[in-house]
Amino acid sequence: MLPIAESYLREFVAPQAAAIDIDPKVLQNAIAGLGDRSLLALRVPKAWGGAEIDHQTFWAFQEMVARYSGALSFLQTQHQSAGAMLVSSKNEALKQQYLPNMGSGKLLVGLGFSQLRRQGIPPVKALPIDKGYQLNGEVPWVTGWGFFQNFIVGAVLPNGESVFGILPLKNTLQNRGGEISLSTPLPLAAMESTSTVTAHLSEWFLPAESVLFIKPASWIHENDKKNILNPGFFALGCAKAGLDIVEATAKTKQLDFINQAFQSLDQELNYCRAAMRENQQSDQHTIAENLKIRAWAIDLAVRCAHAGVTLSSGAANNKYHPAQRVYREALMFTVVAQTTAIMEATLARLIRS
Repeated sequence: MLPIAESYLREFVAPQAAAIDIDPKVLQNAIAGLGDRSLLALRVPKAWGGAEIDHQTFWAFQEMVARYSGALSFLQTQHQSAGAMLVSSKNEALKQQYLPNMGSGKLLVGLGFSQLRRQGIPPVKALPIDKGYQLNGEVPWVTGWGFFQNFIVGAVLPNGESVFGILPLKNTLQNRGGEISLSTPLPLAAMESTSTVTAHLSEWFLPAESVLFIKPASWIHENDKKNILNPGFFALGCAKAGLDIVEATAKTKQLDFINQAFQSLDQELNYCRAAMRENQQSDQHTIAENLKIRAWAIDLAVRCAHAGVTLSSGAANNKYHPAQRVYREALMFTVVAQTTAIMEATLARLIRS
């Protein structure tokens, strides 16, 4: 599977990385290419039409895609995660409706529940009513408008639990008066082509048939603790993208200090990757240890991207230069799936003596 993915990424995605970053149509073609190669349901069991690959292979895939295109990486991982969530649902009819068509990209599903991390008044509330739930509020971030047909929303119930269900990712008015209203795509510094929107829900009826599951109030925080390292593989891929620029420059400028910088950073990347994989495969490591490794990966992505900017000189200030794009991707991978604990660990690494 990995050779197929790398061949596609090298031959078709890498040459178009700049266009993929800014043009949704080019990104649409790129994610369709993953679907054509059955690479969009990697964590879905074969019985449901997925690839059912092991964890190590999936981590390698995530890092690989991030190396060649941050926008494609971020978009496809929303869909991969939605597939994994559907697999864990007990709603067999919903699984039958979606899962067999997700690996090919015939059906694409996004996510809209990061707001559950927020303290205070829930941005999206769910009220139990006859045969389902009534949803009200604002989903601040939903990536994939124009790409995904649907998205999984998380809404807080009166008892503090959260209900997760599938909604259409388009402006929709129900016969009973419920409405989904989407903003225009947000003006983002990085990966703008992924078309992230805000979704406003007004008295939207979520039928019981569209519910994946109900989770305890603490679910997202406990889930974040288990998945501290998962987004770190995007940062590793971003670091590798920066090093690709450094290595290419070393071949043309032939200066010893560039080679030395590349060798040092590349060695550190290998150490960080090894540490991340070791901790992912063992439950003997503490949350504090995992936070340090995640912060290390973030720091490394930024430094490698900055190295690419440094060696590209003034050309890096061109919006379409590879070093410019990778530097902005490092920004994105710094904050993706960020929690307060990850924020603290990232800052702690920045000010370490």
